[in-house]
Amino acid sequence: MSSAHTEVDPVTLRSPKWNNGFLLFGKRVVDIGISAFLLFLFSPVFLILAVLVKLTSDGPIFYRWNVVGEHGRPFTGFKFRSMYSNADQVKDGLRELNEMSGPVFKITNDPRVTKTGRWMRRYSLDELPQFYSVLKGDMSLVGPRPPLVSEYARFDEYQKQKLSVKPGITCLWQVSGRNSVSDFDEWVKLDLEYIQNWSPTLDVWILLMTVREVFVGSGK
Repeated sequence: MSSAHTEVDPVTLRSPKWNNGFLLFGKRVVDIGISAFLLFLFSPVFLILAVLVKLTSDGPIFYRWNVVGEHGRPFTGFKFRSMYSNADQVKDGLRELNEMSGPVFKITNDPRVTKTGRWMRRYSLDELPQFYSVLKGDMSLVGPRPPLVSEYARFDEYQKQKLSVKPGITCLWQVSGRNSVSDFDEWVKLDLEYIQNWSPTLDVWILLMTVREVFVGSGK
């Protein structure tokens, strides 16, 4: 973890647009509209993925994703299970392979990922159930990625600033070379850049870039 942080006053961190009720209402309307449409559109894909997950490895279809949202509020989201069912139990034994500095755990070619899970991750198909979290209001389409509860417990005050807004399915980190970022504070820096410069136009740009990343299969 980087030892030198540039502390930011939380009052001045956020773009003034976060105080614009009309823009926030518009962001929420877009979240509801797009997530509801995509949940309906991809419902046949959900069924296919559910069958694939169940037939190719033991365990539940969905992974209960215990994460932390806006202002440190915990919530449970869901992903299609892309790892073996004992993945959380064996995680500690793989700590020395962690490629990300700081409290976040990330391994390229993680041995806990199933063959089906690797394919789903490549095209971010395991993330599809998160549209339900957007519909509920726990997440937004665009915003800093929510950390696991266990990761958040190790955050310092600088890192906690990334949760001064609602977390999202996609963010600047995911469209800015996510697989090449190995310093968690660089990831946080991108989240803070988003928060400080947020606008509807920025959200649209990130969504378009995310679609591109999904089609080229950049996920891991």
